[in-house]
Amino acid sequence: MTSLYTFRFGRRLVVFTFLLICLFLYVFHQGNTENEMSNSMCHNTRSMPSSQTTLSWKAQNNKLLQPYYRDLNALEATSEHILVLTPILKVEAIDHIDRYFELLDKSTYPNHLISIGILISIPSSPSAEKHQALLHTLTTLVQRFQQRWFNAFHDITIYQRDFHFDFEPADKQQLHSFDFQPYRRSITARARNYLLSTALQNHHTWVAWMDVDIVSYPATIFEDLMRHDVDVIVPNCLLPTNDGSFWGYDRNNWQETDGSMRFQMKVGTDFVMMEGYDELVTGRTLMVDMPTHLGPDHLVPLDGVGASFTLVKAIVHREGANFPSFVFQHQVDTEGFARMIQAMGYSIFGIPSYFVYHAHS
Repeated sequence: MTSLYTFRFGRRLVVFTFLLICLFLYVFHQGNTENEMSNSMCHNTRSMPSSQTTLSWKAQNNKLLQPYYRDLNALEATSEHILVLTPILKVEAIDHIDRYFELLDKSTYPNHLISIGILISIPSSPSAEKHQALLHTLTTLVQRFQQRWFNAFHDITIYQRDFHFDFEPADKQQLHSFDFQPYRRSITARARNYLLSTALQNHHTWVAWMDVDIVSYPATIFEDLMRHDVDVIVPNCLLPTNDGSFWGYDRNNWQETDGSMRFQMKVGTDFVMMEGYDELVTGRTLMVDMPTHLGPDHLVPLDGVGASFTLVKAIVHREGANFPSFVFQHQVDTEGFARMIQAMGYSIFGIPSYFVYHAHS
């Protein structure tokens, strides 16, 4: 009796074990299939929220995966997420990194709606060690902010790119000479374009271009600029002074005049117009020379724009506006960007009475 019972129990145990093994293999197979699908979608960093507007399939390991959808129209309905972009091309930025993050952290805009993208140029030159020190300092600072228990930024990403150009040569006079500026600014434009194309994601609604050496601005600056709801908007960028006197910094924010338009008709198409140099008087009206008593709600239309602190609707960049590294309508870099967005039908406005302050350089 005992032996018969034991045998029957053993057969049942074998059958039960076989069924468990079959169930395990089935679950394992389904898990692998879902992981393959998930990996294929995660590697596509430009995938959009699900919708039935556009349908596409991906095949992996000769298996047809489940379709996924991209709805480019849904981008306009995302939350007011800001992408702050800052190219760092000089080692001296190490003196301003702390203040850069301190100002962003003190802004009244929610940190979880702020993404930060920073591009550092690491040249193959004797200054490479200094750039590596800058990178180490920056990485340590980012970890300090992002490892807090609360109020961390949405994300902070550091990029590196060697443009084979030394922004801090021994001959600094040549670097800032008038004749050398078109080439220097074309490299800067390339840096901006690399940073923009890599960092811009689907959930970003605004892009804020900001110099690392901005030393002061109102904590409410993002809300103040966004509420005007224009395509591109810039505050007036000045230099701080001990006596409170007015010294303009960013001269790339300007309006065309009849005189400046006539001048452009007389020069070749490859001639680059630049502001702030004694070698060239363009006749343009600079925003730093405009009246500042009309209040922060007084906007003026602009034809040129800098990037000391500039807020751009993300859709403007998504439509194709970037920073020309070539001569475009007598401009390059940020002023070429202004020309481009005007040609696309977008508008630029400045606020002469709204101040931000840039470090002396």
